[in-house]
Amino acid sequence: MTELSAKPAFSLSSTAQSGAADYPGLDDWRDLPVSQQPSWQDKDVFDASVRELSVLPPLVFAGEVDVLRERLAAAAQGKAFLLQGGDCAETFEAATADKISARVKTILQMAVVLTYGAAMPVIKMGRMAGQFAKPRSSNDETRNGVTLPAYRGDIVNGYEFTPESRGHDASRMLRAYHTSASTLNLIRAFTQGGFADLRSVHQWNKGFTENPAHARYESLARDIDRAIKFMASCGADFEALKRVEFFASHEALLLDYERALTRIDSRTGFPYDTSAHFLWIGERTRGLEDAHVDFLSRVRNPIGVKLGPSTTGDDALRLIDKLDPEREPGRLTFITRMGAGNIREKLPAVVEKVTASGAQVLWVTDPMHGNTVTSPNGYKTRNFDDVIDEVRGFFEVHHALGTVPGGLHVEMTGDDVAECLGGADPVDQESFLDKYESVCDPRLNHMQSLEMAFLVAGALAKH
Repeated sequence: MTELSAKPAFSLSSTAQSGAADYPGLDDWRDLPVSQQPSWQDKDVFDASVRELSVLPPLVFAGEVDVLRERLAAAAQGKAFLLQGGDCAETFEAATADKISARVKTILQMAVVLTYGAAMPVIKMGRMAGQFAKPRSSNDETRNGVTLPAYRGDIVNGYEFTPESRGHDASRMLRAYHTSASTLNLIRAFTQGGFADLRSVHQWNKGFTENPAHARYESLARDIDRAIKFMASCGADFEALKRVEFFASHEALLLDYERALTRIDSRTGFPYDTSAHFLWIGERTRGLEDAHVDFLSRVRNPIGVKLGPSTTGDDALRLIDKLDPEREPGRLTFITRMGAGNIREKLPAVVEKVTASGAQVLWVTDPMHGNTVTSPNGYKTRNFDDVIDEVRGFFEVHHALGTVPGGLHVEMTGDDVAECLGGADPVDQESFLDKYESVCDPRLNHMQSLEMAFLVAGALAKH
């Protein structure tokens, strides 16, 4: 794994901890190797920010986290399917009602198609309301002979290439908290207030299939339409189908923020990281003896780990022992990101070793991060065909081994952007000049996301 050795300029002081959860081991990570952390420029601002974060209300609640763990346990057993989607890196500026609703709408549309294809419940989870920190391959960025700190996400610094913007400002953690709170408030309103009505979501998908480029998916859309009409004719309770569960997730990269939002549940006495329902550890920070793995091993949230092509079966077993020693259903998810050219060769040995150990983890595919390339005109991009091929390879591996392909983790947006090449209604590199909006990694746009859902639904139906 690529790791940066730099530690933060300073750690959480004892005075700043006064409102934080007190539980054995929660601060052991401070004495371990840690990478991808900021060098906060002002200790007083840092202390004040963490002190305030540590007493603010939780963003999510322990009971919701426990429900998600149960849902993920069902997915690991092949009784549900996880759909996890959203921005590569959220920005404060893009946390508008229109953009949030478009993202939620797209995830709901994908979920309806996947639910029909899988003939089982789909767990809906957004990379939302907290995905503000990003790992970087270098601490610095140089443009025209000027070197400044790399952009590490809005929770740390700004994207504008100026010394003022690129400084590591701890007060941004507070803005991230409040932006996440308003995003979650809107998501709850959408998913509980009729916006998620199954009939409406299906009507949105009809617009997708009416596009001649997507005509091959019209048959599946008609099947779903007949199923909904059948349910209505039978007197199905559509009141219950107007609301859906929707969970929030992000990479637990910025440990000062995650630690400050950890609370002790009054029901159980256990610590929960209340920044999100589900947290994952990235490929760059999954070192077994490192800070990220240690900290997340101590909270009760369901945990994900990204596994790249260098992962061995022994690596996976050691992560299970550290993060899920009790072998608790729904606790641990492995999110594989191996690339279309590696998935069929590298994944089987890892899955076989984990399965032989008796551990039951949830296997999810991230077909985005292993397929990043540079377009001829210089943009970071992904080819839609490569993304889909990795998904196919993921299903093929699990089908051959008799194991459960339990979910899909995708960087996507509900907007009409042009960042990934291809698709049935193809995006070409010339479109990047006007419609490339991501501040970090390329995302599938609305139409590409729905096309992926229809293709995955077909694979689920076969499996």
